[in-house]
Amino acid sequence: MRLCFLVEEHYRHDGMPNEVIGQLTAWGHRVDVVRPGGSLLRMTEAVDAGAHDAWVLKTVSGGPGLTLLEAAAAAGLTTVNDARSIRGVRDKALAAAIGRGRGLPLPPTYAVARPELLGEIPAAEYPLVVKPADGSSGRAVHLVPSPERLEALLPALAGEGMLIAQPYVPNSGTDIKVYAVGGELFATERCSPLHPDPSVRERRVPLSAEVAAIAAQVGSVYGLDLYGVDVLLGPDGPVVVDVNDFPSFRQVPDAAARVARAVLDLARAGGPAPAAPVTLPYTLPLSIPAQAAAQVPAAAQVPAAAQVPAAAGDAG
Repeated sequence: MRLCFLVEEHYRHDGMPNEVIGQLTAWGHRVDVVRPGGSLLRMTEAVDAGAHDAWVLKTVSGGPGLTLLEAAAAAGLTTVNDARSIRGVRDKALAAAIGRGRGLPLPPTYAVARPELLGEIPAAEYPLVVKPADGSSGRAVHLVPSPERLEALLPALAGEGMLIAQPYVPNSGTDIKVYAVGGELFATERCSPLHPDPSVRERRVPLSAEVAAIAAQVGSVYGLDLYGVDVLLGPDGPVVVDVNDFPSFRQVPDAAARVARAVLDLARAGGPAPAAPVTLPYTLPLSIPAQAAAQVPAAAQVPAAAQVPAAAGDAG
């Protein structure tokens, strides 16, 4: 097969997707790599309808890669993930509206075009998590404990475009990242970006039936095949706080081969695979015992203010 990978400069040296490209090449497939952020794109001729079996996107949010992928989709070509689905999660304001409307456990979400409008959010909603609607890799994410702190933060938020704000979900300081690939779900536990702790190492963990069901629902709601879901275990149960198309798949065993096989399967099928039951890498009961469900981690202390540093690579 012949595939076109759209890879932003930001990911030029990252294992994902370079290891996937290497695996596909080793299997005898042809992979063309286009770097949309560092190329002059002749858009009227950029998409050759017969040149590739599928187009695959690995770019930062807001980058030009999604525009090129959408051009390929408009020409009737197969894209991984579906271009409309990617747009639906990269715009976090849109993702919140879609997810809440389809029953996903997302926090209430406010969206503003100008940062000063955040001042209209009721004080009872604080502390807030404020971030750009098109953000990625932890860029410009702020934990805001009070309206007074928001006022001081407004200059830093200027120029970030549309912003979203969500009430902070008390948690233990760690979150769960669930990766979906090839109909399987894999879970890792890692330090929450709002509570950085160098001593907390990302590690694979068993996936509860409750979180697995939510992660599977995410794929169905947004129409994604390869994706990651960030989940917090809050006082009222799991809460989805972010969804990533084509994440890093860290800690997933044989990740490059699994992702490569998934890309080939989607390319051969000519688009998104039909919904199917997911497979868990751990054997777990279909329901969570009541005593286990009641064991919610203690709430983390909210610092006076916090800004999440930008991650070196993909936030996924």
